[in-house]
Amino acid sequence: MVKKVLLVLALCVWMGKAGYAQVQAWGGGADQNDLSFGFSFQYIKQDYKIIKKPDWRTPFVDPETNRNVTTPLTGISSKSVPGFSVGFITRYRLTEHLEARVTPSLVFADRQLDYAFEDPKENISKVISSTQVDMPLLLKLKSDRIRDFRAYLIGGIKYSTAIGSKGQSDANEALMQKRVKNVRGFASYEAGIGCDIYFEFFKLSPEIKLANSFGNVLVPENHPFSSPIDKLFLHSLIFSLHFE
Repeated sequence: MVKKVLLVLALCVWMGKAGYAQVQAWGGGADQNDLSFGFSFQYIKQDYKIIKKPDWRTPFVDPETNRNVTTPLTGISSKSVPGFSVGFITRYRLTEHLEARVTPSLVFADRQLDYAFEDPKENISKVISSTQVDMPLLLKLKSDRIRDFRAYLIGGIKYSTAIGSKGQSDANEALMQKRVKNVRGFASYEAGIGCDIYFEFFKLSPEIKLANSFGNVLVPENHPFSSPIDKLFLHSLIFSLHFE
């Protein structure tokens, strides 16, 4: 995935250099006003940084029968799962090379935890489905424009809140059917790079960012899949196409 993104950014640089000898494109007037708008599409891959409890290997004991529900754990890992989002852009020019951006997005993404036990037959994956709204507040630091190309750095913070509770009600489920839950709202920081490519009637901005939650996103519960974990931190790789 990273190699593909780097290839896209390299293509952007080539396109920018190729346009050096041409007349500058207007870009739909995206940079002419202090305030402008746009929309974006994003490809997202998410996984967790897992902080385990000291006794995480210990088999879970059913409080009703006082018997082990599973064999001891041998590993807990998180696999990157793809998702996508769509959003809008509100841009405000602060200086010639600095702008503030608010980019609310509707995100559809899953997260996955894989549990390995001493008895391989018990190995299981738990998928945490999520539909959420992201509200990033970002600063974009831009280079000088070279004909139809401009590179930039971008970073800031965002607040994410779940708008769906798919699969969250499991009060009557058996212990081995319990789901791992995340908090409904949490903050993250984002940082990335991108480039602006100017066309006659619009500006296209391919961009890649990394995002990490500031705090723990795990909802602690007493069942075999939540109890071994002390904290979960959400990590995201985001590739965006912005149109302004």
